Amino acid sequence: MRRRKFEEQFFKLLMVLSTIVVAGSLFLIVGTIVVKGLPYMSLDMLTKTPEGGFYSGKEGGVLNAIIGSLYIAGGATILGLIISIPVAIYINLYLKGKSFIPNTVRMCFDVLFGIPSIVYGAFGFILMIYLGMRASLLGGIIAVTLLVIPILIRTLDEIISTVPRELHDAALSLGATRWEASKVVLRHIIPGIITAILLSFGRAIGDVAAVMFTAGFSDNIPASLGEPAASLPLAIFFQLSSPSAEVQGRAYASAFILTVIVLVITVLANILSKRFSKHKI
Repeated sequence: MRRRKFEEQFFKLLMVLSTIVVAGSLFLIVGTIVVKGLPYMSLDMLTKTPEGGFYSGKEGGVLNAIIGSLYIAGGATILGLIISIPVAIYINLYLKGKSFIPNTVRMCFDVLFGIPSIVYGAFGFILMIYLGMRASLLGGIIAVTLLVIPILIRTLDEIISTVPRELHDAALSLGATRWEASKVVLRHIIPGIITAILLSFGRAIGDVAAVMFTAGFSDNIPASLGEPAASLPLAIFFQLSSPSAEVQGRAYASAFILTVIVLVITVLANILSKRFSKHKI
């Protein structure tokens, strides 16, 4: 009896300590960004592109990096979703009963999930050279799309696997085609799709390695897919590399802006997920 109580208290203490460590780390990271970045926040940081002497602590802001990050992350997430949804549906609803092929596909995407983003950046760079492309917004979107596809497919795969098989079979028994039955399943997992979008967007907007060689960097807002595009993570890297304390402070301000963007996307995703959860079949 004493041993059972000891085990109960020990693991309860372990869970409490783990929670404190994780929560404390989160607050420490966010707190550092807020304390060091907020004093350097200004309207110019949000509304202006870098001007002459920006990296020496003078005029300008990071509007180019904000827009570039949203373009790259948004484009990659949309393109990745267009590719991932059919794959997830196919391996779950069209290949059911054939365990070898779906399991092999899942294993391949698990491997791709764990590949460092620098590898995707290098592959994207090689592909761009082969196609005669230069560093551009399109190159960054392609590289980051390759990065988020495994995330989207494995997330959607797990979500679809939680849908009762009877729902799909009932649609088929009523005379629906496989695609019409698949649409019923898709409608049921809309909250999960929103979660997958959130995960991929967060990974895409915070990545540095995949865009370093493919998207390039520019002090201007890209007007077309063929122009180089800045991103907030790269802007933070360049600013932190500066010997100027003013510019380093702006790096923390850029990190604060990036954190706020991710927070806003997370809140919107949760709101949409709850709204669609009320209407799913």
